[in-house]
Amino acid sequence: MTAFDRIIHGSRTSFSFEFFPPKTSEGADKLFDHIVKLEELGPSFVSVTYGAGGSTRQLTLDLVHRVRKETGIVTVPHLTCVNHSEEEIRSMVEGYADRGIQSILALRGDAPKDTDHDWSGDRFSNASQLVKFIRTISDQKTQSNPDFTGFGIGVAGFPEGHPGTPNRLDEMDYLKAKIDAGADYIITQMFFDNRDLYDFRDRCEMSGIRVPILCGVMPIQSIAGMKRMSDLAQGMRFPAPLLRMVRRTDGSAEAIRRVGVHWATEQCRDLLDHRVSGIHFYTLNTSSATLEIYKTLGVANSEQLGGGSMLEF
Repeated sequence: MTAFDRIIHGSRTSFSFEFFPPKTSEGADKLFDHIVKLEELGPSFVSVTYGAGGSTRQLTLDLVHRVRKETGIVTVPHLTCVNHSEEEIRSMVEGYADRGIQSILALRGDAPKDTDHDWSGDRFSNASQLVKFIRTISDQKTQSNPDFTGFGIGVAGFPEGHPGTPNRLDEMDYLKAKIDAGADYIITQMFFDNRDLYDFRDRCEMSGIRVPILCGVMPIQSIAGMKRMSDLAQGMRFPAPLLRMVRRTDGSAEAIRRVGVHWATEQCRDLLDHRVSGIHFYTLNTSSATLEIYKTLGVANSEQLGGGSMLEF
């Protein structure tokens, strides 16, 4: 069992946060300061995303290594297949191992926008192949470096269905292939109806998938943000009760934000009642909504971190 395995297989629900690297060094410094403040919450880990086509590769590497070096927070970098050779992937994975990173989230990834990407030019065309390669390197590093305990490898799951796989039976087969290749846990795409998550969890069990499932939660912030989520997720479902709550407001950003915090808080309460393995917050690099949810759930005292202040980068 790796060091990261002990985190996600613990008796308590894990809580984690996801961030994306800003495009400027000033923004990166602000985000780093924000992540340091979150250390007082005792998150199980924070993850750092990877831009389409590897566009934020260096920013991701820099932020992950800085958090690892200067804080006690467990940091999980994303890694995608798109536009990378085997040598590039090996270099990044070995670099993470040498710097004490405990886990990697392995993804197929998105091609850059407005491009007709030719997957035949990439060394890995799907996440299963990437997971297997990372697991091979992990095993090699554990043999050569007694201080390295191996990677916990995460993969993505889609409670509402993967937009690129209309056949839901095939979809579960593909997810099972990622687990069989060596993945240790699943982080789900965001969802807004917990029934979708519970059905997904049952289908995973019936497919022989018995790894921890960390539930992706994102508090909505605005109507424009809801539309962007729909575009990015390609098929995300907003339940009618949530839409009714939004329509009852005056349409202001603050009113929508309050609805989003309330809805996400109730989601988390219900998820905890159903003993999920973990809750993974998609923060959009803002702090206030997540801190308010924590405070309401009684997970931690967010007032220690400045209460409802919002940090955006």
